[in-house]
This record gives sequence, C-alpha cells and structure tokens, in this order.
Amino acid sequence: MAERENRRGRGRNREEENPEFADRLVAINRVSKTVKGGKRFGFAALVVVGDQKGRVGFGKGKAKEVPEAIRKATEQAKRQLIRVPLREGRTLHHDIEGRHGAGKVIMRTAPEGTGIIAGGPMRAVFEMLGVKDVVSKSIGSQNPYNMIRATLNGLTKESSPRQVAQRRGKKVADILNKGEAPAAAAEETADA
Repeated sequence: MAERENRRGRGRNREEENPEFADRLVAINRVSKTVKGGKRFGFAALVVVGDQKGRVGFGKGKAKEVPEAIRKATEQAKRQLIRVPLREGRTLHHDIEGRHGAGKVIMRTAPEGTGIIAGGPMRAVFEMLGVKDVVSKSIGSQNPYNMIRATLNGLTKESSPRQVAQRRGKKVADILNKGEAPAAAAEETADA
C-alpha cells in the first residue's frame, strides 16, 4: 500500500516540477471518417513547449476530443526538449539555416529592440525558446509541422563561442577576437 502511495506521490511531484514550461498551440487539424451512422471526427494538435530560457520542444497528439489531443501533444513536447545557446539571453549567436522535407528556414541574429520577425509556427518556437530579437524567413513548405521541424533542425546546429572554443581546444577570447583582428590590423596600418 505504501509503495502505491509513493508511486502516486512521485508522479504528482513530477507534474509540480515543470510549471516553468509554457506551451503554445500552433495548429489543430480536424479529420472525419464517414461510417454507417454518420461522421466520426478526430483531432490532431501541434504544440510547442519551452521554458523561455533556452529550452524548446514540439509534440503532436491525436484524439477524438480536442483537449485530449492537446494534452498528448504537450506531454510529447516535454519529452523532446532541446537546449539552444542564446547570446545575452535574447538572440542567436550566428545566422543559421534549417531544413526538413520541402521546408527551409533562415534565421538571423538581430540587434536589441528588433523583436521577433517570423511567421506563425516559427514565431511560436522563438517565443517559447525565449528569443527576443531575431529575423527569420520561411522558404518552401508552409506546412506548420515541416516549418517547426526545419526551425528546430537549424537551432540544433547553433553553437556558442564556448562550444566552438572547447571543440578547437582554444580559449573563448581567441574565438571572439578572431573576427576583430583584421579590423584592428587595418587600423594600425592606416595610422602608420
């Protein structure tokens, strides 16, 4: 009996552990099946979940009722979270491109105050991720499933200066100053 109560308690704690996640319903699709007595409707939901601090995921759920489909999609999204490094907690570190099927998206860093310039499903991903400034463009497929998958594909390719430095066996300062060195050299030659 005590073991059963422990199991229940653990599940409840898990639910209470994750209140920091926000979710956004992106699309609901209704399908119907014609049977002898009439039509039977089913619903598919697409949900994006994130903590608005660099973690995001998406999920899809199908059920006979809309709330159940949304619940299933939200649970799946929480299981598939990815972590994305953000610069200053507001934008991307570098420009990236993502693909999935016929969907192609381009995401670019933006100066402070730009806001989220993105279409429907991509906007939901950036809002749940916690990005405040980004410029993006979707080319090709307008299917929300493919747009979200292409966006997440691009976001998984992003790397922070710390990750690049670790991979190359250098210091973070060397990576960040790399792009500024030619400009500094040009200024020195101009002074001479």
